[in-house]
Amino acid sequence: MKSSIKLSAINKYPVKSLKAISLLSAAIDDFGIVNDRRWMLVDDSGKFLTQRKHPVMGTISVEDYGESLRFSYAGAGALEVLVDDFVLPVSVNVWRDEVSALKAEGEVNEWFSSILGLKATLVYMPASAFRQVDRVFADYEQRVGFADGFPFLLISEASLVDLNNRLATTVSMSRFRPNLVISGCEAFAEDQWKKIKIGNIEFDLVKPCSRCIMTTIDESTLKYGKEPLRTLASYRRNELGVCFGQNIVHQNTGLLNVGDSVEVMA
Repeated sequence: MKSSIKLSAINKYPVKSLKAISLLSAAIDDFGIVNDRRWMLVDDSGKFLTQRKHPVMGTISVEDYGESLRFSYAGAGALEVLVDDFVLPVSVNVWRDEVSALKAEGEVNEWFSSILGLKATLVYMPASAFRQVDRVFADYEQRVGFADGFPFLLISEASLVDLNNRLATTVSMSRFRPNLVISGCEAFAEDQWKKIKIGNIEFDLVKPCSRCIMTTIDESTLKYGKEPLRTLASYRRNELGVCFGQNIVHQNTGLLNVGDSVEVMA
């Protein structure tokens, strides 16, 4: 008997903190979804930039053509950059990790700097770089790109419904920036799972995802609010913080498709 739990949405974020790309299918490599958070914007000290301090980043659109990315932003037009343009080695910081990356020079950095109002450089994590996930939660060798800590974030539709039923004004799933959204389970059922299989790919659920001020940014006004963090804090707080969604790690590569069955293995 097939599982009633399904993969209902797939999202990737080629550049950390920029807009998502919604997919019907996604190739999975050892980083995660191909080209998911392989790029990142950094300041002039090499420290990563995010929506936490620069909400405008969430309004910059990205299109991924494999060999190039195309960016667009209202008022700044569009810009395309080739993956092959990233050739200059640079050391960058994302949270506590120092990572070897590559940067391009010229127009792409000027374009982002003009939007953010500060000197910004777009960097790329090549396959030769290796950033280890937190071994406290996944005690084995597993790489991750420029995501906060893990290759995937999974949330169930039912969990969002549960939250929205408690809010005066509902929020969209995009506030939480998941890679994988599932349907057909009870609210927060994902909290109890240890291992799942989606299609032919197995995942370990390694850590509840603690949420930050980014979830309070109104996507239309770019202003910070108190929700949904205030409501989440009333019933979703644990020793890790205010949690919503599960950080997960894949155990093999392959292809994911919207509609794939989700098998709970443990």
